[in-house]
Parts: sequence; C-alpha cells; structure tokens
Amino acid sequence: MRLFLFGMLCGAVASGAQTVVSLSDIYGSLQSPNFPEPYPRETEVRWNISVPEGYHIRLYFSHFDLEPSYLCEYDYVKVEADGEVLAVFCGREQTDTEQVPVQGDVITSPRTSLSVLFSSDFSNEERFTGFLAHYSAVDEDECGEKIDEDDVCDHFCHNYIGGYYCSCRFGYLLHSDNRTCRVECSDGVYVERVGAFSSADFPRPYPKSSECVYRIELDEGFNVSLTFDDTFDVEDHPDVTCPYDYVKIETGSSEFGPFCGGSSPGQIHTGSHQVVVVFHSDNSGENLGWRLTYTAQGSQCPVPEAPANGVLNPVQSEYTFRDHILVTCLPGYRLMKDEEYMDHYQLDCQRDGLWSDAVPVCQMVDCGNPREVAMAEVVFGSHDNSTHFGATMRYICKEASPLQAHVNRCGQPRRSLPSVRRKRIVGGLSADSAGLFPWQVLLSVEDASRVPQYRGFGSGALLSERWVLTAAHVLRSMRRDTSVVPLDAQHVQVSLGLHDTRDKRLATNRTVETIVLHPHFQPSNYDNDIAMVKLSEAVELSETIQPVCLPPPQSKEGPPTPFPNSLGLVAGWGISQSHPNNNNSSASASSPSPADPFMPSDLGLTSDLLQYVRLPVVSQAECEASYRSRSASYNITGNMFCAGFYEGGRDTCLGDSGGAFVVQDEASRRWAVHGLVSWGGPEECGSQRVYGVYTRVANYVAWIQSHLNADP
Repeated sequence: MRLFLFGMLCGAVASGAQTVVSLSDIYGSLQSPNFPEPYPRETEVRWNISVPEGYHIRLYFSHFDLEPSYLCEYDYVKVEADGEVLAVFCGREQTDTEQVPVQGDVITSPRTSLSVLFSSDFSNEERFTGFLAHYSAVDEDECGEKIDEDDVCDHFCHNYIGGYYCSCRFGYLLHSDNRTCRVECSDGVYVERVGAFSSADFPRPYPKSSECVYRIELDEGFNVSLTFDDTFDVEDHPDVTCPYDYVKIETGSSEFGPFCGGSSPGQIHTGSHQVVVVFHSDNSGENLGWRLTYTAQGSQCPVPEAPANGVLNPVQSEYTFRDHILVTCLPGYRLMKDEEYMDHYQLDCQRDGLWSDAVPVCQMVDCGNPREVAMAEVVFGSHDNSTHFGATMRYICKEASPLQAHVNRCGQPRRSLPSVRRKRIVGGLSADSAGLFPWQVLLSVEDASRVPQYRGFGSGALLSERWVLTAAHVLRSMRRDTSVVPLDAQHVQVSLGLHDTRDKRLATNRTVETIVLHPHFQPSNYDNDIAMVKLSEAVELSETIQPVCLPPPQSKEGPPTPFPNSLGLVAGWGISQSHPNNNNSSASASSPSPADPFMPSDLGLTSDLLQYVRLPVVSQAECEASYRSRSASYNITGNMFCAGFYEGGRDTCLGDSGGAFVVQDEASRRWAVHGLVSWGGPEECGSQRVYGVYTRVANYVAWIQSHLNADP
C-alpha cells in the first residue's frame, strides 16, 4: 500500500498541510488517498489538471463514498475552475443538504484548466472508502461562442480539433483581427454626369471594419448634387455624434457630415465638380447602410436664335455646359464664317455659360457666271441676269453642237427600246449591245476596311454629266441602329456606258464626290427611298452615255403618276435566267422586307449582260391590299407604287436596287424615270400577287432640281 501511494504522489508537491498534484496528460484518473481502502484523516490533496488550448476538460466519478455532513462541512470533494466553484460533493446518497455525483454526471471546465480538492477532517470512524474520478480533454466548439454578444466570426466559422478559423464571402477580405470581414471599396471613380452607388450589400448589413472612399470627378464647370435614399441606417450613439460608423462628404473647400443614425441626409448640393464620399464602419453592428444618386448640372448658356434661312440642331428649351449646336442652312444657302463658306458649323456651350462663337449667317448661293459653251449664247431667266439660287439660264445654240444634241435628247437612246405594247416578256431579255439603256449606271462598293470585307453593287440612272439618281438604301451605311448615314464616298465607284460586267474597262468609270440621301428617308419602311450621287468629274455624253428625263412634278390635284396599268421598263444585272431560284428580297411577317441594298458579287446571282423586263403599274388600292393581306405592319405610302403581274413570275424580280423604272411619254416619245427599285416581299420573289415596290420619283422632282440647279 505504501508503494502504491508513493506512485500516486510522485508528481505531488507538498504545500503546508496540502498536497498538490499536477496532471497535464489529455486523459487520466485521480482517487482519494489509500483508495480503495479508507482514506486518512486530516488530509488535503489538490489535483490541478491542464490541457492544451482549444480543449475543455470532462470530469466524472465512477465511485464516491465520503462521510456525510450538513452542507459538506466535514469531508468533501470540491471542483473549481478559474477561481469559481463548480461543485462540492460529500456523503453516500443525495440529500437536501448533500450532493453526491451519480454515475453519468459530467463536469466540464469552461476553459483549459480544472482543480479538484479533497479534504478530510479529524475522524473517519465508519471507514469511508473515498472516490475514484476520471478526466479527458475534449475539443472546444469555439464557433458557438459569442464575443461581446457578436458571433466569433463575421461570416463563416470553421471548427477543428484544438481550434477554429474564420473566412469571408466572395468579394470580402478577412480583417487583421482574423474574425471580421471587410471590403476593398476605395477604388471607385465616377466620371459620368449621372450615377448611383451605395454601401456594400445594401440593403443588407454593410461590412465591418471598412474604410470606403467613393470619388466623383467631373470636368470643371459642373456642380454635383447628391440625393440619399429614404432608407438610411448607420450605427450611431444616443449621446455622442457618430462615434462608430459614419458617412462624410468632402469637396475641395467644404465638408458635409458626418451622418449616421436612421434619418436620411436627403439632398446635398455640393457646389463642386469633384466630390469624395467617405464611409467608415467599426468592427460591430448589423445596420443596413445607405444608397445615393448623384446628378451634375453644368453652367447654362442662353438659347441662341437661328440665322435667317438657317437651322439649329438640336432645338432645346435650355442648353448647359458641354451641349453643342450644329448650324446648317436651308437648300440654296451656305454658311458664311470669317469670309469662308462651309456646310455646317458647331457651337459649344462652355463652362463660363457662353457659347464658343457667334452664330454664323446663311447667304444665298451665288452660282457664278455660267461657263462658256462654244457656238452657244447664254440667255438669263431674269432681267437683272441674276446668278443666285433659284435663277435660271439657258443656252441657245448658234448652230447645232454635239453637247446641245445630247442635252436636248434626254431619254432618247441611240436606238428604240422594245415597244411597251408588246405582250409580256417572261423572265426578261438581254440588252444585245451597249447604248440600249444609256442612262443605266452600275454602282460598285468595295470597303476593305470592314471585317469581313464588304463588296456589292446597285444601279442608278444618269440625270446629267455630274449627277446620278438612285435609291437611298443602296448608299446608306449599314448600322445596328436606325441612324441614316451615307456610305463613305471613297468606297463607291460609278460605271457608265456598261453593257457587259466582265470587262469594265470598256465603260466610263468615275469616283464619287458627294452622296446625298433624302433627309426624310425611313429605314424602317423605306419611305422616301431616294438619293443622289455627284460624280467627282463630269462625264462626256455619247451614244452609250445619255441622261434620262425626269417626270413632271406630281400635282396636288391630279392622280398620282405613273398611272395604273401603264407599262414601264426596268433594267439591271441583278437576276439572270440561269439562277431561277434566286430571290433578291426576303420577307418577314412582321415588317417590310426591302430588297438588299447590295447583292454580294461572289454568290453567282448576277448577270454578266444587262437584262431588262417590261412590267405593268398596279393600282394603289391593289398594291396596298396585297401587302395588307400579308401583315398589317406593311406600310405602302403615297411615295411608293407597285409594278408586276398578279400571277407572279421571275420577271418581277429583275432589276438592281436603285435601278430606274422608265416610262415613255407618248407625246415627246422620251423616256422618263418614274420609279426606283426599292423593295419587295414577303414571299419568294415571283410568287403570286407579290409585286415589286418602287419609289415614286414624281414626288421628288423639286428636291432633285434643287441639287441639279445648285451644282449642275
């Protein structure tokens, strides 16, 4: 027995009358002296148990037999931790004044240490045997604990044996305290005139321990105004102004705030073009945060007055810094600025509230003296020999000259075109030689700057030595939006006197100086589908190159021209009989299906030789009814007419976009361009009751003449 006690107390240290035993293993047992024999009298033994960080200590008794006494005054076992008594045991059975550990009861230390004290008084007459207890280290679940009423971890807590660690949601960073999650929110710079931003995760609680800086940086001349949402929730204090979290607004010369609490700051006029919004949060709290929108108002410029015969665009009720106005003139007038003529002039509203320059004036175009023509005299249309816009003049030949002969012979090819009184030409015919349609021109486009490279062609009709008439959609730049912008003139080439496209060298080729799309062209339904092309150099009229005549202007009282059932001719290289399945228009049940402005030349869908076909004009009522029966979205306007056969057929498809629909005047026997190939659909071209749609040229004679007269 003495040998056993020596083994038990080998780690013990006597402290006066008390023996202290230190236990540091992660499990073990302890027992009263002499156990299982009766314990000695007047004895005190203390066991100090310790385990590594991250663990608790579990203690339970498998045997307990001590002298009973009121409130355990004599013999007892006391369990303590961190200076606090967890339990006092004595006796054999549980009574009102004595507590005995029953089997299954477990005492757990709050931290990593536990102390057990055994004490006996001066007697043990009934020979009580004492106790046997066991302990073990158990892992601590730190994730379930609280720190100042907050969770151990801000976002995610991960427990492991002996410890724990915290992590954050995506987009957050772990603070240096290894438990709080913050955000990196100081790199936002706003340069737009209107914008919005908020605290992170708004309207959910914002991150803790964060310093957020939002910068609004606009050009000098703007003043920024901030408007906070009504929902504003930033941690505050009832007695101290914003000691925890706050929003502060700084400008170059002023500071607003700090703001906190539950009342929105509302609207703040900073009076500056550069604003810094600072948001600070500490390491506690679950407040929702804030959101604001900002706007910038620039210096206001006075509303300018348009010059006489001029136009300002855009027209607004007020203009502020960075707004601009484009000044242009009505047809027949040109802008004069610093003794120089220009097509347009831009004015900018500056930061000081003044326009960048005065509005220029519009002066009437002076065409200058007409050029001299050999063997001809000039006769002016007015008594003062005016050469300004709207004036007229004519040449009177002293004797016949080649030029005068060509000018007087518009719409008169070197040999007669096929009679329009003959029966229908099925599928179209080839023009057997050059000069049958001397006004026919080929418009070729090749734009190597686009990816993929863009190539295509269309047709037009020669009106004079410098001007060609065609459809607007042929020369409109293809864009994703509905803006109407012409193609770059340098990508367009015009071939005249062309019969066989296999050898363009035999034709007269010209580059383009100007492309003029009708100002009211509508890409959505091809209304006002007409355009003019000015050649960079005049062409010499010949037997194979001659202008076509314009029809008389459409009168308001008379019926629209061309008249229903009248016959016209259409020429082009667009469709050949060797490709009967080709279709130069595709349809949609919901929108008009205008013909493609250019047909790719590498698809094998073109004819080498010029083709032509004879078609009847369809009544306007039948034209509208045909397309209305397919979809209510088709819009046949008064600027369009239909031609073709009710039963359909491939000849309806012949002709290139922009090509002329010519009708012969019965009195003068001259051919005039009454229509331009515009669009068709919706079924495959040549289907029953699918007519081609043409631009009604008679409605645009005045517009055409304004360009011809202004720059012949």
